[in-house]
Amino acid sequence: MTRLSVEMLAADAPEPITSAGHAQLGIAVLAGIAVIVLLITKFKLHAFLSLTIGSLALGAIAGAPLDKVLTSFSAGLGTTVAGVGVLIALGAILGKMLADSGGADQIVDTILAKAGGRSMPWAMVLIASVIGLPLFFEVGIVLLIPVVLMVAKRGNYSLMRIGIPALAGLSVMHGLVPPHPGPLVAIDAVGADLGVTLALGVLVAIPTVIIAGPVFSKYAARWVDVPAPEKMIPQRPSEELDRRPGFGATLFTVLLPVILMLAKALVDIVVDDPENPAQRVFDVIGAPLIALLASVLVGIFTLLRPAGFSKERLSPLVEKSLMPIAGILLIVGAGGGFKQTLIDTGVGQMVLDVSKDWAIPALLLAWLIAVVIRLATGSATVATVSAAGLVAPLAADMSTTHAALLVLAIGAGSLFFSHVNDAGFWLVKEYFGLSVGQNIKTWSVMETIISVVAGGLVLLLSLVI
Repeated sequence: MTRLSVEMLAADAPEPITSAGHAQLGIAVLAGIAVIVLLITKFKLHAFLSLTIGSLALGAIAGAPLDKVLTSFSAGLGTTVAGVGVLIALGAILGKMLADSGGADQIVDTILAKAGGRSMPWAMVLIASVIGLPLFFEVGIVLLIPVVLMVAKRGNYSLMRIGIPALAGLSVMHGLVPPHPGPLVAIDAVGADLGVTLALGVLVAIPTVIIAGPVFSKYAARWVDVPAPEKMIPQRPSEELDRRPGFGATLFTVLLPVILMLAKALVDIVVDDPENPAQRVFDVIGAPLIALLASVLVGIFTLLRPAGFSKERLSPLVEKSLMPIAGILLIVGAGGGFKQTLIDTGVGQMVLDVSKDWAIPALLLAWLIAVVIRLATGSATVATVSAAGLVAPLAADMSTTHAALLVLAIGAGSLFFSHVNDAGFWLVKEYFGLSVGQNIKTWSVMETIISVVAGGLVLLLSLVI
């Protein structure tokens, strides 16, 4: 970013709600993040409450009037939920339809029937990546790990050889590819184009998941050689297998939002005329809300009807799918409030002023900030929304592709080294029956590989596009 562009941004920036200098703002940011980290890790307070209190602490230490801090926080929360809340809800509905109809099982069973031997780790990556597109990470784990355990047991495979590729597929989708909440929030905060971010995210995700999945699983299986725990292996009732949607219809339903959003991005690039009728049509059908809504509506006919769902069961299914995401929506919203507080107190402009003469690239700075917050809080979502708020001003002078890469850099950093303060760490440990040390040598190392490889690929792409 040039000095001239920074001065132009400063001229256009709204008046901050505090007159604090850079030193005081820097202390306020560190204190605000420290409050969030302490409340989450030490006092086990919910991330929504922690982010809310951290935002108030940030504003108070920055010397801003608390009424204006509250206004900033509320505005940021409302804007963020308005931007991504409906998308998260639609994704949750689609994921629930996929799970309850047996469509997820159909994809799993079909791919496993075609795979065997050395190709099995690659099949698990494919399964996890496809299933992981519309599902939240925790839901994906609950859905897929029983399958991993069954495959390892029945096929006499090493648990790590099968499990690591599946976990890598889920984690990469979660951190890098919209419509997952983290990438969506970062896209909203940075002002990136969703279609371009999705396309570049898939481009980065493919080599990342190969290295962290099938390749790393060879070493993980040597380091930790454990059998699938018998008590965790489920017995799926055979009668459920007779009424399931077809493989092709299920796959089409899952991939439909991705196809529509990528089509919009492609048409925008090729046509590049906002007044062109074709581009205007694709701008509508490729909008994330319409793309996900279309997939949900199609899923009623391709997933629920073949599974024997009556009209009366649709409303309860939607209700059940929305209940678990209340906490996610509140965390995401509070993250947006924290971001807006950062901006309105002048922290964003401070980041611009301080970093304009640094030799460190903006993408690397975004990755490092996300890494630090991830290590401290254990939450990839908190790391994403906090880092996005801090570095969002850096995107103002970026091209469309580089703004998308900034989102991916944040997402990559948010996955770095999951450890004991991460709920996912304990979920994997218990499902696989591992000790803490074994889980660190496998799951934690895998997450670090994903973060480093994806971050490196983002930096490489920034040099060529």
